[in-house]
Amino acid sequence: MGSSGGGSSSSGGTYTIRYASYIEDRHKVFLKDTYTYRKSIISDNPYNDFTAVPVDAGFFGTGYILASFPALFDVYGKFVAGLDIDALWEELFESSTESPASANLVKAESALLDDELDTSLLPKFKTGMRDLNATMSSTFIVGKALMLDSKQKAVAKFSAELKWKLLSIAQDRYKAHLAWNMEVVNSYSNLFKTYFGIKDGITRLNYDLEAKDSLWPLTVMDYERANLGALQGAMKQSEGESSSGNSILGGVFSGASAGGLMTGGNPFGMLGGAVLGGVASLL
Repeated sequence: MGSSGGGSSSSGGTYTIRYASYIEDRHKVFLKDTYTYRKSIISDNPYNDFTAVPVDAGFFGTGYILASFPALFDVYGKFVAGLDIDALWEELFESSTESPASANLVKAESALLDDELDTSLLPKFKTGMRDLNATMSSTFIVGKALMLDSKQKAVAKFSAELKWKLLSIAQDRYKAHLAWNMEVVNSYSNLFKTYFGIKDGITRLNYDLEAKDSLWPLTVMDYERANLGALQGAMKQSEGESSSGNSILGGVFSGASAGGLMTGGNPFGMLGGAVLGGVASLL
């Protein structure tokens, strides 16, 4: 860099520090090219065709918003807090043990026993009693009644065993129903979290792109501003002010002088003092 300045005075003159002429000439050409390019792209805004992403329509469907659906606490109250677990158990127990399917199983077992009684047991019993000439006796009547009673007891036993097996099924259904209710609330809560998480991100994206659309001319001109200030080293300073170079140079000489005094003029002491003085001037 070259320098030129006016005459010195007691109040201090002014010096202008400039770059070499070939650098300044290239900077002028660079600024001209920047201006030409800036004019060509400032109206070519890449955000003109931007369309905001409709989050609500994607989540709920066109025409619906979050308020169109039950609140989270409403769902919690319906499926958990307001659930009558005793009534639920009675309902599931009744529907499991007294269902049409279980009633049909009992009827089928009763029919099978009736068939066995009518086609096998009673005919054999009558034949035996006839051989004894006791078909008209009270023994025959009591024997037949005992056989019918055994059949009824067998049906009752079958029904009790069936209901006992169905009791475990009712219990499993009860547990599954409670777990299902909790899962409904958890899933509904997760939907809220997902919605608000995506809503926040997409809203930020929409606002960011809208801001970039509005600030596009200023963004382009900001690059031109940066190019204009590419030669920030060119500056004016008063004679009384010291530049960083002068400060470092002063530190070097001061350190060398101090090093020489401390070592009796030893050149190595002067060199060390100069290095330390230059480093200290940077701090």
